[in-house]
Amino acid sequence: MKNILHFIKGNLAVGLLLFALFLGAGNIIFPPLLGQQAGENITVAMIGFLITGVGLPLLAIVAVAKAGGDLQLLANRVSPAFGVIFTSIVYLAIGPFFAVPRTGSVSYEIGIAPFLPEAMKGHWAPLLITSILFFALILYLSINPSKLVDRVGKILTPALLLVILLLAVKSFISPMGEPGEAAGKYISSPFAEGFVQGYLTMDVLSALVFGIVILQALRDMGMTDKKKQINTTIFAGVVAAIGLSFVYISLGHIGNTSITAIGASANGGDIIAKSAEVLFGSLGSIILSATILLACISTAVGLLTANAQYFHKLFPKISYKTFLIVFTIISAAITNVGLSTIISASLPVLLIIYPLAMVLMVLSLADHFFKGGQIVYILALIPTFLVSLYGGLKEMKVEIAPYENMLKALPLYEQNLGWLLPAIVGAFIGIMIHKLTNNASAK
Repeated sequence: MKNILHFIKGNLAVGLLLFALFLGAGNIIFPPLLGQQAGENITVAMIGFLITGVGLPLLAIVAVAKAGGDLQLLANRVSPAFGVIFTSIVYLAIGPFFAVPRTGSVSYEIGIAPFLPEAMKGHWAPLLITSILFFALILYLSINPSKLVDRVGKILTPALLLVILLLAVKSFISPMGEPGEAAGKYISSPFAEGFVQGYLTMDVLSALVFGIVILQALRDMGMTDKKKQINTTIFAGVVAAIGLSFVYISLGHIGNTSITAIGASANGGDIIAKSAEVLFGSLGSIILSATILLACISTAVGLLTANAQYFHKLFPKISYKTFLIVFTIISAAITNVGLSTIISASLPVLLIIYPLAMVLMVLSLADHFFKGGQIVYILALIPTFLVSLYGGLKEMKVEIAPYENMLKALPLYEQNLGWLLPAIVGAFIGIMIHKLTNNASAK
């Protein structure tokens, strides 16, 4: 028992670090929107959300930990070329091109803009100044990754949990009202809609990337034993999963009880902002701003650190600090195009790569059942890509009627899960071919 308690105490900061890295702006904005729109179906919808927002990321952490913290090693099981291309796309998508600029934009729009004079809210200068200051802080926190556990796991995370706890406790003690009626897809398919909303948080992609950050932090702490690294990383994943579940359920409850007090809204940020004001008055806006800023800072630090570490490993002649500075400048520049533009540009890419990442992760966890057969990965990922690619094209208003009519025959296509059955069938065929080939060669 003492050994278990010692292990927990010694590695809790690492778990809090991983939790803070996960909890970005999108994670705070999506649950309140789900809570309000799901209405009386919130329990079923939240279960779906927790599967993809918590369960799958935890599995991804386990998969990456067992692969030595390297997403490219997982992707190499398809082919070395796929490993480099897919891993680079994932890192850039949740790094300097989309997710990191989103943290800067959300920090401004929810954490800074509400406190500006009306005359300045539409001007470009405040966003520019905020992005410069925000990313200067991110660069300072990220420049020495060996101090991430101390700076984020021991300082930012407890502060972040405190402000979320204030909102959550107040919403349970003094609920704003009763749940409204379910709306949209939450009426007929609340589980499927919650499932999709969960994976749009990008947490599975983040989990595949954060593994390298956690393992590097453990190495910097002097932990060299690979088994201990894997066990500690998995423990960190469990801590992060518990923290995320608490946050999602709490914020979902806030949204679910908000409609009477603030009315219906299609914007999760608007829901949480108005709810904070109802719960705490003018103090609520300050609490919310602190929450958003802390969440965005910790996530941006993790994502930029992971990107710089990965590309330094890919191109060792270019230093970690050089990559970090370049990615920070790119992120700051893209931040200034505005949140709506960033989200609309990122969604097609996410719709394409997210299913591929999930299928790759699940196969890697089941790898021992088919002894790492490359054909299994290939035949599962090709049909997944053919379905998810069209999802991304359709989001960009590129429609191919004959192809779409064929895809519509797939189960769960309307719920953006049409890739699921083709992936399963492809994996099954791959396993059969792999076994037949092995049996033939054994003879």
